[in-house]
Amino acid sequence: MSSKHIAATLALGGIVLSGQAQADFLSDSKATLGLKNFYFNNDNRDGTAAPSKTEEWAQGFLLDYKSGYTDGQVGFGVDALGLMGVTLDSGKGRHVGSSMIPSDSDNGAVDEWSRLGLTGKAKVSKTELRLGTLMPKLPILVSNDGRLLPQTFEGGQLTSSEFKDLTLIGGRIEHATGRGSSDQTGLAATGGTRESNRFDFAGGDWKVTRDLTAQYYYAHLDDYYSQQFFGLIHVLAIADNQSLKTDLRYFKTDSSGRNSSGTSGYRISGYTQGNDGEIDNRTWSAALIYALGAHAFTAGYQSVSSGSGFTQLNQGGLPDKGAGGASLYLYTDRLIQTFTRAGERTAFGQYAYDFAALGLPGLKASVIYLSGDNIKTTTGSTQKEWERDISLDYVLQSGALKGVGFGWRNGESHSQASRDQDQNRLIVSYSIPLL
Repeated sequence: MSSKHIAATLALGGIVLSGQAQADFLSDSKATLGLKNFYFNNDNRDGTAAPSKTEEWAQGFLLDYKSGYTDGQVGFGVDALGLMGVTLDSGKGRHVGSSMIPSDSDNGAVDEWSRLGLTGKAKVSKTELRLGTLMPKLPILVSNDGRLLPQTFEGGQLTSSEFKDLTLIGGRIEHATGRGSSDQTGLAATGGTRESNRFDFAGGDWKVTRDLTAQYYYAHLDDYYSQQFFGLIHVLAIADNQSLKTDLRYFKTDSSGRNSSGTSGYRISGYTQGNDGEIDNRTWSAALIYALGAHAFTAGYQSVSSGSGFTQLNQGGLPDKGAGGASLYLYTDRLIQTFTRAGERTAFGQYAYDFAALGLPGLKASVIYLSGDNIKTTTGSTQKEWERDISLDYVLQSGALKGVGFGWRNGESHSQASRDQDQNRLIVSYSIPLL
């Protein structure tokens, strides 16, 4: 039985327990309709690939229903996620590889696309089991929401907070649906072209003290890699409205299964030591975030080992063009680049300001600059790249349009390892509570 069928069975089984169970199931339910208008423009400044510019505009609808739990020692429930995108403007010469909008049979943009996700859930005390559609936000797997519709996964996840100050998480993912697609695929590592059908993970967050959190996670993508993550987060309260946050992250990723044996398709593309396509990476980073009132200053450094590039789940090498697009639990995962190439060393700095301090609540802005060097590719070993991103957001605080959000993202990237790019994103969003 698939995870979707199991999810439905769990939910329906819980609903029919009793009249009181149904009352709790319904009275605690919540539903929202999210509206997202997205304009995406990515201009490649050099190189031979055509077209040189991606320019698309679409309207997204996200219906998010979350039920309550049935009454009893074991509570059951069901969540539903309905996603739909409508193309407002695109063209065959400006639509590239289902980056945001799926492609039709002629490689043009489709007029509309949709998908439905169901999640069954069961809860005992402070432990919850979820089966079906998942959108994880974990160091070893982060669901991507960088385009019109979010990336989703199919599988199961168990979360427990039975012990004070300790949250334990484990599960298995079997399928993914890309942000620019309506179709499920199997799983792959960055640069892999063959599907895996199992991604197992486990770990937890331990609040050692009020100010210190320790993290450990383990993940295994069958036939590709095993990965361990260690993290430490400390927040030092200096004075009122003044603090210093220290964020340390370390990933250890080793080849596994067919990737280790060099089986065709499971080898990753790009630079690997010995040109064997084998995953072998250590990535660490350190960031300091100093907050002073409305100001926030970030300075950090990241180092990627030279065995291979940093690797996590990314289905971009599979035949479904819309399967690509991934988020990483790294400060360097920006609008255009991720600064995760083999051997890359990156220094970065960011400044953010909340204009509420000037009497403009809802208005926030930030700018970040990253510079990477020592990049190893198949064509060079000392390449460099840099990126500058600007972010501006405003949410209306009153009036008939209260809650409507406006966002602008602008990025400029220059790289010796890839094409130079300029990117703009314009986003208008609004959430309507239905229940």
